[in-house]
Amino acid sequence: METRKLGQQGLEVSALGLGCMGMSDFYGSRDETESIATINRALDLGVTFLDTADMYGVGANEELLGRVVRERREWIVVATKFGNVRGSDGSFKGINGRPTMCGRPVTRA
Repeated sequence: METRKLGQQGLEVSALGLGCMGMSDFYGSRDETESIATINRALDLGVTFLDTADMYGVGANEELLGRVVRERREWIVVATKFGNVRGSDGSFKGINGRPTMCGRPVTRA
């Protein structure tokens, strides 16, 4: 698998990434078994860059990824978008970019 360097620090990720949005939301019904198999297959093929967001499945997508990559986390890069607020029914409530949005304050060095 080819790789790419991101940013000034040169974070290295696979040239192909896996977008996980459809595994928890937006494209119809979900199949967790199939989603887990897809993520594991991508990782087995050398994909190290996974894309998610807290709004996909109202947090379910990040939880799914967390369960699947737990044993391989040291070499996987998870890109997550944040700040889009949804209600428990999936309705869009607005945008919140405050550091405490994820439930814990951001600390700066």
